[in-house]
Amino acid sequence: MRLSITVLLPFFLLPILGCSLFAQVDPKTKENYPYLLYLPKEYAATTSYPLVIYLHGGSHRGNDLTKLNGYGLPALVEKGHDFPFIIASPQCPDGKFWSTDNWLEPLYDKLTTTYRIDKKRIYLTGISMGGYGTWQTAIAYPDKFAAIVPLCGGCDDSTQVCRIKNVPIWTFHGVADDIIPLSETERLVRRLEACKGDVTFTRLANEGHSIQYLYEDKKIYDWLLKQHK
Repeated sequence: MRLSITVLLPFFLLPILGCSLFAQVDPKTKENYPYLLYLPKEYAATTSYPLVIYLHGGSHRGNDLTKLNGYGLPALVEKGHDFPFIIASPQCPDGKFWSTDNWLEPLYDKLTTTYRIDKKRIYLTGISMGGYGTWQTAIAYPDKFAAIVPLCGGCDDSTQVCRIKNVPIWTFHGVADDIIPLSETERLVRRLEACKGDVTFTRLANEGHSIQYLYEDKKIYDWLLKQHK
């Protein structure tokens, strides 16, 4: 079941932003980002479902939700793929990054009060700018997520990353990425390993920046759904 809620840049855009920027946003100033919503076919009144929040890359910013169907989880939903969890795909406005506004709290409150969501099984993933957003948002809200999967992202201020040392993390980066360097993820992983974080890092040999095909890999979702708060 698909439901849309509505109220050229490079394929992905490298965001030069630090993790600390999200924390500088006034938490009282909340922004309601529009989003696409996917409900499983078997969505029923008597069952709670896991939730995956998906963050797109820089080229999909704007005020047209159909842009999100270009790649990633929204593209798979558009093609008819079925998933055993709810998917929320917000859209970041033009000129902003995932760290610009407090968009998570309004989205989280809306989804958890409107739909039957298991709050112990809320996950976050994103690619490129959305990979940055995944790291940044999890660090800003370490108690919200049961696990995260950042793809080819990073975080300029790695000193805060130990805030998520107890959050299971599976992160991916192409060794040949010439848009967001592999070192962006390596630095975060080293910091997490030093503070005994629960992190798995998959380096993709001979792969560049376009690793959106990973969202077709069932193993990622099998791993996610095993993680509980």
